[in-house]
Parts: sequence; C-alpha cells; structure tokens
Amino acid sequence: MTKYTEENIKSLDWREHIRLRPGMYIGKLGDGSAPDDGIYVLLKEILDNSIDEFVMGNGREIEVRIQDGTVEVRDYGRGIPLGKVVECVSKINTGGKYDSKAFKKSVGLNGVGTKAVNALSEHFLVQSFRDGKEKTAEFQKGEITLNKKIAKSKEKAGTLIRFKPDPELFKNYRFVNEYVENLLWNYAYLNAGLKIRFNGKVIQSKNGLLDLLQRKNSGDKFRYPIIHLRGDDIEVAITHGDHYGEQYYSFVNGQHTTQGGTHLAAFKEAYVKVIRDHFNKNFDPKDVRASIIAAISVRIEDPVFESQTKTKLGSTNISADPEAPTIRTWVLDFLRRELDNYLHKNQSTRDALLKRIVQSEKERKEIAGIKKIANARAKAAKIHNKKLRDCKYHYNAKGPADKVNNTAIFITEGDSASGSITKARDVETQAVFSLRGKPLNCYGMTKKIVYKNEELNLLQHALNIEDGIENLRYNKVIIATDADVDGMHIRLLLLTFFLQFFPELVREGHLFILDTPLFRVRDKNRTFYCYSEQEKQEAIQKLRGKAEVTRFKGLGEISPAEFEDFINENMRLDPVTFTEGDNIDAILAYYMGKNTPQRQDFIIDNLKIELDTVDDEMPETADADST
Repeated sequence: MTKYTEENIKSLDWREHIRLRPGMYIGKLGDGSAPDDGIYVLLKEILDNSIDEFVMGNGREIEVRIQDGTVEVRDYGRGIPLGKVVECVSKINTGGKYDSKAFKKSVGLNGVGTKAVNALSEHFLVQSFRDGKEKTAEFQKGEITLNKKIAKSKEKAGTLIRFKPDPELFKNYRFVNEYVENLLWNYAYLNAGLKIRFNGKVIQSKNGLLDLLQRKNSGDKFRYPIIHLRGDDIEVAITHGDHYGEQYYSFVNGQHTTQGGTHLAAFKEAYVKVIRDHFNKNFDPKDVRASIIAAISVRIEDPVFESQTKTKLGSTNISADPEAPTIRTWVLDFLRRELDNYLHKNQSTRDALLKRIVQSEKERKEIAGIKKIANARAKAAKIHNKKLRDCKYHYNAKGPADKVNNTAIFITEGDSASGSITKARDVETQAVFSLRGKPLNCYGMTKKIVYKNEELNLLQHALNIEDGIENLRYNKVIIATDADVDGMHIRLLLLTFFLQFFPELVREGHLFILDTPLFRVRDKNRTFYCYSEQEKQEAIQKLRGKAEVTRFKGLGEISPAEFEDFINENMRLDPVTFTEGDNIDAILAYYMGKNTPQRQDFIIDNLKIELDTVDDEMPETADADST
C-alpha cells in the first residue's frame, strides 16, 4: 500500500509550476504548424502588453523581429517602472493591470502572461527605457541570470522583450510567417493608426474591420459593399459572398477570440432577428447567415475568458456594474438601431441581401431530399467499421485538454497505406479514414454533389462537418497520400473539396499535409530517413558512399514500425494556410479548372528548374548500392 505522508506534499515555485503544467497557461505546446500552438501564444502575450500601451495613448509603433527561432518585440510606450522590471516578468500576480483605472478594458488581466513566456523560454531578456534611464534583466528558463543596475540611457521610452522558446518543451518548433503576419494584421485592424514593423514589413490599417474583410477576401466576389458600423466600444463589418459556410472574425479588447464566445453568439442571434424584423419574414437562420462574412469587435470591462489563452469569451455582461446590460442585449440593441437604419438608407444593399437569402432558401430545399437519402446511405455503409478507424478522444469530446487538442485524422488512399498508419498510430488520439480510389474533382460544382458522391459524403460524415465545422471531431485533418503523381493528384482533389465547400477548415488552421520520407539510406549501423534529394545525398556522404538506398514509392511500403517515427511527436506537418488577400476562386480555377496556357507554362518552367537543380546536386559518380 502506497504511503501518504507529509513527504508527499510538495510546493512548486512559479517557474516550476508553469514548466510542469504549461497547458494551464498557454494551451497546447505544438511545433508551430498550427496557429494556436504555444509559440504564437508566447508572442501574443508579449504583444498584448504593447497593444495595451498603445490603447492608453502611449506609443504608435511596435517593432517585431523573428529570426532563427528568437523573437524580439520593442514598443514605445511608457516602459515598465524601472524598480519593478524583474517582478513584472518573474512574480506571479504582479502587474499594472489590476488597477482598473490604468487598464480599464485590457486583455492581459491575469498577471501571468509575461511570466509564462519567461518560464517557457530558453533565454529571456527584458529592457525598460523610462525617463532617460534603463533597466535590464536576463533569465534562463525563468531563473534570473543577469540583473543590471539602473543606468542612464539615450533610448526612447518603451519596453524591449527578447525570448527564445525552450526547444526542450517546443519540439522542432518553427514560426510560420503566415501565422505571425495574420496575428499582427489582426492587431492592426483593431487599432487604427498603430504601425507594426515585422522583419522590415509595415503592417497598418486605417479603416479597421472594413480593411479586415477586404484584405482577407481580396478578389472574392461580394454580393454587396461591406456594411461597416461603429459605436461606443463596438464595431461590426458584414457582407455576403458566394462561398459555402459562415465566416466570422471576433475580437474582445483587441484579442482575437478564435473560438468565439458570448459576443459572437449574441451577434449571430441578433443579426438573424434584425433581418427577420426588417423584412417581416420568418427566414430560417441558416438561410440568413449562409455565405456571410462578418467581423465583430467589442471592448468590455474585466472580460472573463474560458482559458488563459483567451480564445473564447465567457462574460455575460459588459461590466461588473449590476446596472450594466448583458452582452446579448447590448449587441442586439446596437444592430437593431444601426443595421436596420443602414438597410433603410441603402436600397441596393437591401435588395442584394434579400436575393442571397432567397437563393440560399431555394438551394437548401433542393438539397433536403438528396441529403436524406445520402444520410441513410452513409448510415447503411457502417462508416465507423469500413471507412473510419476512429480514436478514443474526439475533438468535441469531454476529456483532458491536451488529448482533445491533439486529436487527428489521417485521410489515406488504399488499404496498404491505411493499414500501415492504422497499426502505427496512437489509438488514443489518431484516427484513419481510407479513401477508395481518386475522389471526384468537385471544382465549380454545388454542394448537392457532396451528397450524391459516396466517398465525399462519407468523408464529411466522418469529420462531422455536414452543417459546418463547429462540431469537427478532430483538431487536425491530415492528408496523407503517396509522394508520386497519383498521390499528388489525390491531394489536390482533396484540397479542392475542402476549399470549395469547407474553406473555414483552412482558415481556422485545421488542415495539414503529412510530410513523409522519400528515401531510406542505411548501412549495417545507421539509418537515415530523407525527405528530399539533398538530404539523401548528405546521408550517402555521411555513410561514406557505401549505403543501401530505398525510394519509398508509396506509404504502404513503409512498415508500421517505421511509420510510428513519422506520426508521433516528431511528425512533420505542412499546414495549409491562407495569406492576406488569397482568392480561393482564382486559386481553384488555376489549379483545377480547364487547362490554361498559364498553367501549362508554369508546369514547364518549374519542371526545367527542378531538373536543373537535380542535375547540379548529383555527384559525377555515386558509390551507393541502390535498391
């Protein structure tokens, strides 16, 4: 029987606790391949402080540099009070934001963020410049290594933070520029006049959420000009496109609430109510919101979030004042007044909006019959036995947060590939869906085709995204196809399917490509798995030219024992991302539409470059046994 005595009771200091339970402070760790991975949360925690300074009217520029995994953020606010610099970055529950007068509608209220960055960094430096003086301190994994005395300085007032995430915790991490830029653009949209310099690039917005919708959907067809409404502590932008699904961007006190919360729920409900009342028709909510593109930003006092990462708002009131309205009432009153007035004054927008709702209603009714038959077919196919080898934890299941966040599904083609992955996977968190042959090229087709095509219908049922991605069963959807022409074709067809009908899966960072080795290079003592021709040549040189080289033609040729190394914590994933201004229709038309001279020229030109590169890298003689 295990003894339970005083010796079993342990007290951890702040640094030890954060490093032991990082998920409590920054959510998941990750390697940077997903936009909500820990390294971006670390960056955001530092930026939040700089943004709060700007909101308070101190400093109009922030400089961000990321190089070789090290992050540097310099703002030109007031600077941390010099006598409290060390405490502010290393003592829990220490900070200026507990004074509601100074930071009335701030994001970083918990006094934890910067300390978490410090504790989870291999190296952390803080410098504060204030009143012609400066204070510098340095840390390693939260432990102070340098504490300089206050000295004179000619630097402009403000704060500089430099940190490098600890590679012991963030395995094989890398910052994806698209994710960083997206984060910085969101800050710019919500803080008109703020200038952010990122690795030399200037990020700045003048028109807030109007700019956000225009840039994030550049080139896409809007049904009507963006409706841009502003009030006290609330801003809304609304339009409709031709895409499937609903597209929302929500913010609280400058914080991008990627999982929404009470403010977004209030907006969705209020929008439907105002539209119904305006047209005096009891439209189905799905028809009112179909193809909507909208953004909402609110500023409230003492916001309550459902986690330290602040991705979902939990507050029900706009402040602690018992007389203050609920968020639901506040948002409804704003839209009822501003949106209804706007529609009365803009007849062409009103007509275009009504036309879109009627069109959605018609399409929904046309699909209803097909959908019923397709659902019955999917149920009869016993998808969870034949097509899907499920995991024990689903994305929307109740379970440990780290397990839920790590759930993934591999979409494979063929029995051999799915068999290898199935045997090698972690059954707790990883599922496998097996395709039969090449999926349909659904470019330019309506959603009716999804229900008529068995493979695509079963796939959407496996992911549980038939009515949107709110109930997506896996955090990561991973396309795992062979590294040959057929595999690449299947990958493109799947990407077309998701981009055509479920673009929010990409926008919210759930879609990935599995990167698997092309070659195995080995001798009797060592084995190297190589992901490129260059890596193969380097491995051959390391083995002094005497090596057995195997080219994996398909995933099925990789044994389950080997596959385990490629889908465990060291798994290489290439995220499918959008950059600012990407036009989905143009991208799909280029790659999946009818053959065009432009695409033919692109293929020919890049094929020449690839062949020239391979020729340059190949040695004149290769003393390697090839199999």
